[in-house]
Amino acid sequence: MELWPAIDLRGGKCVRLVQGDYAKETVFDNDPIAVASRFVERGASRIHLVDLDGAKAGSDLQSDVVSQIVRSVAVGCQLGGGVRSFETAVKYFECGVSRLIVGSLAIEKTSEFERLARAFPGRIVLGLDARDGLVATRGWIETSSLLAIDVARRHEDLPLAAIVYTDIARDGTLLGPNIQALRIMIESVKFPVVASGGISSLDDIHLVRSTGAAGCIVGRALYDERFSLEDAIKVCGE
Repeated sequence: MELWPAIDLRGGKCVRLVQGDYAKETVFDNDPIAVASRFVERGASRIHLVDLDGAKAGSDLQSDVVSQIVRSVAVGCQLGGGVRSFETAVKYFECGVSRLIVGSLAIEKTSEFERLARAFPGRIVLGLDARDGLVATRGWIETSSLLAIDVARRHEDLPLAAIVYTDIARDGTLLGPNIQALRIMIESVKFPVVASGGISSLDDIHLVRSTGAAGCIVGRALYDERFSLEDAIKVCGE
């Protein structure tokens, strides 16, 4: 199972939110480039980036910071947040991002999402952020009436790299992942599924691995030093 240490960007800083609430922010570091470099020094072979400002505004507000991070590390970086047009996706790929996580576009402009997935086979990840099983969009501000599983199945004919499945209620809370919901998603779709939200211990990572998940995104637990990145990588079996 792949381990994806997370760097959430807001205002050029490395932060974490609780349950996607922009009013519940903790700043962990003023230098996200240094954070990325430390992750790689400690064994990370990939990094998960989120542009929180971009997710809220629907644009590439922190593309300069993202570009600096990508250039500073010799590992693949995937990015989510604010990718709501073909042009924005192309810009990020030109910056050197390996994969893009796209969520709102898949709900609001399906044909544009399909065009993007076919233009960049194996490089687009469907981001499904769920609140009570329903997909949330636009930086988790709006909740749709669509079930996450139904959205995933709708795009099964596309050459997607994976699905990142986030339980918003668990994200940033350190309350543990929603294993039942994760297992249902994994059993319902053909794509590799990367789990996100709630990881607080190495036992949680063990549980995620037991579901057959392809990957696990870890954020706050690393910043709070609940376990080391090196130990998390070992648990994933990399």
